[in-house]
Amino acid sequence: MNLLNFDRPALAEWFAARGEKPFRAQQLLKWIYQQNVSEFDEMTNLSKKLRDSLKQDAEVRGLRVAADQKSADGSRKWLFELDDGNSIESVYIPEAERATLCISSQVGCALNCSFCSTAQQGFNRNLTAAEIIGQLWTASRLLAMDDILPVSNVVFMGMGEPLLNFDNVMVAVSLMQDDFSYALSKRRVTLSTAGVVPGLKRLAEESDISLALSLHAPDDELRNKLVPLNIKYHIDEVLQACKEYVGEGRRRITIEYVMLDGVNDSDRHARALAKRLRKVPSKVNLIPFNPFPRTRYRRSSEQQIERFRNILHNAGIVTITRRTRGDDIDAACGQLAGDFTDRTRRRERMGIEVTGDLS
Repeated sequence: MNLLNFDRPALAEWFAARGEKPFRAQQLLKWIYQQNVSEFDEMTNLSKKLRDSLKQDAEVRGLRVAADQKSADGSRKWLFELDDGNSIESVYIPEAERATLCISSQVGCALNCSFCSTAQQGFNRNLTAAEIIGQLWTASRLLAMDDILPVSNVVFMGMGEPLLNFDNVMVAVSLMQDDFSYALSKRRVTLSTAGVVPGLKRLAEESDISLALSLHAPDDELRNKLVPLNIKYHIDEVLQACKEYVGEGRRRITIEYVMLDGVNDSDRHARALAKRLRKVPSKVNLIPFNPFPRTRYRRSSEQQIERFRNILHNAGIVTITRRTRGDDIDAACGQLAGDFTDRTRRRERMGIEVTGDLS
């Protein structure tokens, strides 16, 4: 039993079923997540009898690093190999006083957004809770070994749609926020979604983490082409669900908008977006498009991105342009590909070669 699959309530229940006091869960979490310890013999405040029992029935196992790439800008990308032979990618992005880890929630992605490398690769399966939190746990151990700034923020912006793997994502979120593990505040954990409305409504009942919406178009006609999920959940329905999630107050949704030359970046699109967001508590994050093999899209010019930003700014919408990080190692937004068996056969249908081999 890999104990990374358990948040504190589940771990307490597991211990209770073994005749142990539930507080053992707190002790174990501190050893695993705050001390980065995986060997039970090193957990010295547990009795020898309990340590021996744990060695028989459980383990603390992170992810195997298949490749570790470092960018000129300090970013770092790991290719993690899973037990079934599939691989996923995670990206570490350091800044002056904080460091963000971008993690994956699925092996591939089923949503088929046309501008995203991950989506074009296809989909295999959901990640387990251990595979999700294991990205943070393994990265934290590697960073500590190199005496590098530890992770202070986590974003679910890697491979996959988090709300389509809801239960496992929530276990990982619980561990991220638990005072006995990483103790990250709601502002330091961000979930990015393409707009799975039932998932958004369920999230509002179970979590208070920060929310980002991958919008990328101001109207349904264009978004249907860029984000096929929009055919099922239209923009107005998605934005309403987002508004209900953040509620009344000072919280805002982060609107992610990838800038595609000649597709969604005109002055008309900017004005339409400003109108659409007029009553939505939000800030806009403009993302210069990051190219990948066989894509038909191009990045908008710096001048057009600035013009787009100014239109939104003049409409009273807080807007920033995301600085591209890690593009020299294909670690920028939309470039994560991994290496996995595509059950959708999307690669085969589109004649796409596997691009996730980092060796």
